[in-house]
Amino acid sequence: MSIAETGEFGLIARIVARLEPGPATLLGPGDDGAVVAAPDGRVVASTDVLVEGRHFRRDWSSAADVGHRAAAANLADIAAMGAVPTALLVALCVPPDLGVAWAEELSDGLSAEAAQVGASIVGGDMSASPTLTIAVTALGDLQGQTPVVRGGAQPGDVIAVAGRLGYAAAGYTVLSRGFRTPKMLVEAYRRPQVPYEQGPVAARQGATSMIDVSDGLLQDLGHIATASVVGIDVHSDAFPVPDQMRDAAAALGVDPYQWILAGGDDHALAATFPPGVPLPPGWSPIGAVHEGTGVTVDRKVWTGVKGWDHFR
Repeated sequence: MSIAETGEFGLIARIVARLEPGPATLLGPGDDGAVVAAPDGRVVASTDVLVEGRHFRRDWSSAADVGHRAAAANLADIAAMGAVPTALLVALCVPPDLGVAWAEELSDGLSAEAAQVGASIVGGDMSASPTLTIAVTALGDLQGQTPVVRGGAQPGDVIAVAGRLGYAAAGYTVLSRGFRTPKMLVEAYRRPQVPYEQGPVAARQGATSMIDVSDGLLQDLGHIATASVVGIDVHSDAFPVPDQMRDAAAALGVDPYQWILAGGDDHALAATFPPGVPLPPGWSPIGAVHEGTGVTVDRKVWTGVKGWDHFR
């Protein structure tokens, strides 16, 4: 059955019936607006959009995979502020001939990813469109913590990362060359493994700045460097290359550090911590903050692409 056959409200009813409310949901889908608890009194909000052919391909990923990726891109931003995600709002623009089953599976993927952090889908919107587009807004609760912003890094701070780097970019390259293995890399592209819990952990440990690594480590650290008016140096020896990634890089003729330092979509978290502060479990040091500007690798300018740019 296509969406044109079931109709807008028929599809909405089918999707809503599949949703489970999260603990912060006071009023879910079905009214003009949702009501979400905000015990802290402050709400962290972030939004992102995925466009077919630009951010995902249906011949590379299942609908559930796309749902996981769409949710992860937003939930990671909430975690990067030191907050706990509570809810998602989803706007879906679809071709009328898209199958209802695909849209239902998409909602299952979105819900499953959100459920990992106790969040849920509380509402959204829908429209017909020649291009399949998914726009997600995430909400989060700071739980009494000060938000960790990009502009707080200080010279002498240690840069650390929680989560994986380069896996999703390697998987993207593998798929773009027409292969489906190594499975570990391809699955990393389809469904990122995001260390959501490490965002609030870093905030409690005194992180001075933090960011979700969505567009590439060097590019995203550049946002911290610019906002904090500091220089950042990354140590390449802080990134051991996994065997499967090294083998795939050799087979494809790619420098694996291009994936690790400039690849996005893993949604690792990068943060700076004051010198002498013990890093929380799950965080690994990768460099240091210094007086100056820009981001270097081993004190040298990185000559490769630094990350993703929609208009490059």
